[in-house]
Amino acid sequence: MSNFLGNALDNVRRGAIDVARRALPQRCELCAGSSGADLLCRGCTRSLPRLGPACPVCALPTPGGEVCGRCLSSPPPFEATIAAFAYAFPVDRLMHAFKYHGRLALAEWGARAIGAEWRSRTRALPQRLVALPLAQERQRERGYNQAFEIARVLAREWRIPLLRGGVHRHVAAPPQAALPWSERAKNVRGAFACELRLEGLSVAVVDDVMTTGASLAELAKTLKRAGAARVEN
Repeated sequence: MSNFLGNALDNVRRGAIDVARRALPQRCELCAGSSGADLLCRGCTRSLPRLGPACPVCALPTPGGEVCGRCLSSPPPFEATIAAFAYAFPVDRLMHAFKYHGRLALAEWGARAIGAEWRSRTRALPQRLVALPLAQERQRERGYNQAFEIARVLAREWRIPLLRGGVHRHVAAPPQAALPWSERAKNVRGAFACELRLEGLSVAVVDDVMTTGASLAELAKTLKRAGAARVEN
């Protein structure tokens, strides 16, 4: 499907959802209180766990928001990481519902949170977006790729191309969450392939949750080999 047709269908879908939300009162995903046209009420939104000062490269906490020692001594293959929230209660509950229980409406909430964080840092928009790919077997089991659902909302809001093909995961492996941190980089080594030409482009990779960053680092290496000049998470 072309980007033009895909975006047109997304706009029709978005319009239908907006009409439905205005016509039907919404209940907050967390407290079940009235939330107007939003998925979360204002009170729950204000209480979500935000990141404090963090390394701009890997998003791990640092005292004054400076680059951490690990990124200074061993720079990762990506240039920056922007995270909307800390992965703590109740964000973990929301992401679990989104990832494993089909609450696809939360993709829009996640995308808007990422977009707001990006704008707060006054960063230039990337030239391309790519969702962290799932292995085919896992996507068939789940029925969707949660990272792609977030990425396509961002692509529509930012009006930049979302790479819908040509970047894929060709090696299936155990889920990262099931492994100790020390094993995660080895688990995804060589897992991704890119058949696109990305010479000189800045690319933003979208994922739902970042822990060690092993999968994002491996995909960044793959995108750099395809010519990407800059990769951000």
